[in-house]
Amino acid sequence: MIPRYQSILFGVLLVASVAMAILLWQLLDRAHQRRMEVDDSAPTQAPLVAPSEQATLYVASDADNALAAQTLSLPLPSSPGSRARVLLGKLLDLYAAPNSPHAVPGGAAAIAQVFLLPAEAQPGTTASAAALANPSGVAANPAASPAAASSAAAGSTQTPTGPLLAVVNLTGTFVASHPSGLETESLTMLSLTATLHANLPEITQVRFLVDGQTRATLAGHADLTRTYLADQAAPTEGIHP
Repeated sequence: MIPRYQSILFGVLLVASVAMAILLWQLLDRAHQRRMEVDDSAPTQAPLVAPSEQATLYVASDADNALAAQTLSLPLPSSPGSRARVLLGKLLDLYAAPNSPHAVPGGAAAIAQVFLLPAEAQPGTTASAAALANPSGVAANPAASPAAASSAAAGSTQTPTGPLLAVVNLTGTFVASHPSGLETESLTMLSLTATLHANLPEITQVRFLVDGQTRATLAGHADLTRTYLADQAAPTEGIHP
């Protein structure tokens, strides 16, 4: 037989346990209600999406060895450098798609960066290396490597005014997989250059790097050491390299 004091103690513990369980449930319910009130009162912000704009891409065609203008509606950021990267990425996505008129693998991921610098007065001279190595235009060092543009321009948030030189930094993977041939490589270079100028007329010159370094050719033929003049690559109709 259970002693009387043990029965009383068991009853007290049971009542206390039930009371604590009820109190805990009430506290949890109040905390949940407060959280719901905060969530309901917080303003809902829509994700930032760049507005769509009409863009002109100069798409290469291997069949007739020419460029043709193609107009698309694309979400384009306001920053000229970011806009240039989106445009070139979309163009390369078209080339990487099935049944592309200019089959080149890689897509948008082939564009590592696009830097905008003041345009050179005399393309093809030693001023090219100086401009790439010193985007600010202060204390230029003509002996510096063009690859210094990536680190120097990456830290700059200002877009130069006036005519611009676009430095397009391609990935090594894209270059390694690009089909070899003078016409094929030239079409790629001209289509990239023409697309930039068509949408950003202030870009008058284009240079190409590969993984932040200068490279002699794209895939053995197209010259990557030269400065491409944008106005000569963006015709009103088709162009043959």
